[in-house]
Amino acid sequence: METNFRFTRFTAPIQTAGHCLLFLLRMLAGLRPALAQVQSILQQVYLIGARSLVIIMICGFFVGMVLSLQAINALEQFGASDQVSLLVGKSLFRELGPVLTALLFAGRAGTAITAEIGLMRATSQIDAMELMAIDPVQRVALPRFMAGLISVPLLTAMFNALAILGAVAFSIGVQGLDPGIFWSKLQTGVYFGKDFMGGIWKSLVFGGIVSLIAVFFGYTAKPTGAGVGTATTNTVVLSSVLVLIFDFIMTSFLT
Repeated sequence: METNFRFTRFTAPIQTAGHCLLFLLRMLAGLRPALAQVQSILQQVYLIGARSLVIIMICGFFVGMVLSLQAINALEQFGASDQVSLLVGKSLFRELGPVLTALLFAGRAGTAITAEIGLMRATSQIDAMELMAIDPVQRVALPRFMAGLISVPLLTAMFNALAILGAVAFSIGVQGLDPGIFWSKLQTGVYFGKDFMGGIWKSLVFGGIVSLIAVFFGYTAKPTGAGVGTATTNTVVLSSVLVLIFDFIMTSFLT
């Protein structure tokens, strides 16, 4: 009995991953170039993407200020404080921008998606759709998944822009670094293909991971208040762990 229990605990994550992959294929199979579906996706882009702009912009600005502060303190020891923009730019575009945006998106929008779909399950709205021959995966899950896939790269670009602005405000406005040197080092040291596009590809993958986990746990949540709460918690925890794991994997291949 104890052996079966241990075996079940070992295989449960594998089974969940398999169900999640099948759920993804089921969603993608319902993707159509229909006007109603495009409108639904754009509506979700506004609800889960545009409404996350405030927290993304605030966090991005102060991350840029903190990063430039730490970079200046470290580079001054080697007499290379004029390289702060290069360090900040590469750190943001390659790693911090995509990862922090994905984590913030998981905490802000991912939980909202899971709770919304979970409540629809708890109040039998999804069962009612099935009775009316409406596919709830295509009507409910797919627009939110596609919206997350679209929103995270755009939010990452906004995060990076505000972080650079924060670095400018601290480095030039507070520390008095030369603006010409700051921008020239940033322009010549950060590459569009390797640094900027590498971060965009990461953010695209992270957006897909967070959105898939959010809609899957919401759709499969137990139809109780405790079940919805557990699904919401699992969304944040699993999304954060997978974002960091895939960040390491993608960095290993993109470097």
